[in-house]
Amino acid sequence: MKPLLVIKTGTKIPSLADYPGDYDHWIAQAMGWPLQNTMSVDVQSGAPLPEPGAVAGVAITGSGSMVTEELTWMVRTAAWLKDTVDQGVSVLGICFGHQLLAWSLGGEVGYNPRGIEVGTTSITLDDAASTDPVFRGLPRRFPAQVSHSQSVLTLPPGAVRLGWSDMDEHQGFRFGEHAWGLQFHPEFDQEIVPHYVEYYRQELTRQQLGADALLQDVTATPESVRVLQQFGQRVAGREQKQQLTADD
Repeated sequence: MKPLLVIKTGTKIPSLADYPGDYDHWIAQAMGWPLQNTMSVDVQSGAPLPEPGAVAGVAITGSGSMVTEELTWMVRTAAWLKDTVDQGVSVLGICFGHQLLAWSLGGEVGYNPRGIEVGTTSITLDDAASTDPVFRGLPRRFPAQVSHSQSVLTLPPGAVRLGWSDMDEHQGFRFGEHAWGLQFHPEFDQEIVPHYVEYYRQELTRQQLGADALLQDVTATPESVRVLQQFGQRVAGREQKQQLTADD
């Protein structure tokens, strides 16, 4: 079976140094994808990306970088993503990865005009989510972990919005039949996200948002993890079908 490619666009913050794993490990584990069949490529370091046809699916991690910087590695990765989506490979972008994916497909990314969104928030799903293969079966409203200062301001042409929150209009979208973006972090849990609240504490104070109140509202978010699991199941199912077709 082909591996799951995790495009690593950043690393966890320093206060999580003693917490096991990093974005790529957390994503694969939450998805239920075997770590031994996961390929992680650090695009910030200039590592080359494989041919799209060599992987079963793609997940793009979060990052401390900003899409609006348009650094060389971002431009290169965005071009690769567009080509990969055009070839029909399943792609899932998370936080920065969600923004990079949207930008690669013609969407607009910039600083969230409502400010930093961090902690546990409530996601409200659009009607389109009820029949979406990655979102279906979830409650109309569910909690999710978030940590971001930039957002997708305008979706790519033809993209379908799947969910939103009070502070972000685009918490989830689908492009075509095989590409999804998630502004929230389904791979984060209630132990990880408080570190990001503390990371933003000074900026939250400047925005008149209380970090202590956000910490008190942190809770478990099992429903959001189902999005990752259902994406992983979809990728595995498509790969198995392709193998059976090849064997015939």
